[in-house]
Amino acid sequence: MGVWTSFSSSLNAISSPSFCLLKPISSNNNTIFYQNSAPMLVGFQRSYHPLLISCCSSADMGPTSDLRQSQLSSMSMPPFGVTMNDSSSSKPSYKWRRVLLKVSGEALAGDQMQNIDPKITMSIAREVASVTRLGIEVAIVVGGGNIFRGASWAGSSGLDRSSADYIGMLATVMNAIFLQATMESIGIPTRVQTAFRMSEVAEPYIRRRAVRHLEKGRVVIFAAGTGNPFFTTDTAAALRCAEINAEVVLKATNVDGVYDDDPKRNPNARLLETLTYQDVTSKELSVMDMTAITLCQENNIPVVVFNLNKVGNISKAIRGESVGTLIGGTQRSTAAL
Repeated sequence: MGVWTSFSSSLNAISSPSFCLLKPISSNNNTIFYQNSAPMLVGFQRSYHPLLISCCSSADMGPTSDLRQSQLSSMSMPPFGVTMNDSSSSKPSYKWRRVLLKVSGEALAGDQMQNIDPKITMSIAREVASVTRLGIEVAIVVGGGNIFRGASWAGSSGLDRSSADYIGMLATVMNAIFLQATMESIGIPTRVQTAFRMSEVAEPYIRRRAVRHLEKGRVVIFAAGTGNPFFTTDTAAALRCAEINAEVVLKATNVDGVYDDDPKRNPNARLLETLTYQDVTSKELSVMDMTAITLCQENNIPVVVFNLNKVGNISKAIRGESVGTLIGGTQRSTAAL
């Protein structure tokens, strides 16, 4: 038995659904005409529409059945612009699906001629854009050392450590807003979330909201560190990475990676491609502060240290290609939140 309904006119705009009673007004063979006894709001005008209900056996359906089946098939297709997950479809596979990029304030300064180099921020924006188009979710933590470093100023000019650190947090917000403006200028939807409320310029940090932004293809920039003094932005990067369930911390610096000696003093210093967390802690390598590296170790978060100034390094690191130094290396999977 095939059953379908149709209205006498196309419904281009229905402001809200309404319940109605149907009254039979005539019949013809297997076709019964009903009158809608309650008005339906169509195009913001009240009108009555006869409803056609046709009942027939499968043998009587004929060519009309084929047309209806094609209509139903088209209805099952996803809307335009929406991609459904299909395991059978061939899609490029990348090592990371959600990453956290840590950009130091010094890296944003470039050649140190100014606090923020627009060429650096534009380079970051373009490389991030190239990977977000591939479906990789990118969050960013920015430092503030190019403007103010709390640890360096603490104790001087009467500044205590807490006050100096709060000033440094405000510096990271300045960098975040600048980077956001640069990204949006080339069409990357970007949100800034701060660890303490600055509602006029940014969203407050809310973990679930940050994750939803990422799932919608937006870049999220985390600013103001952890919101607490005595913690570095490296620790903030490790913390946010664990909270949003990102798979890796990508630390963009001014060096190619981690060396066994200072390459500026020793030209024979070797670049170490892989390290364990224990290597970093036992050898006291200046990769991240101890709190940050311990947090990564406890949550099994790998860290990639690479040179921001080499073109293409950011996109390579985000795609999971070999670049710089990999610390840890145990990959985490992105769980549904």
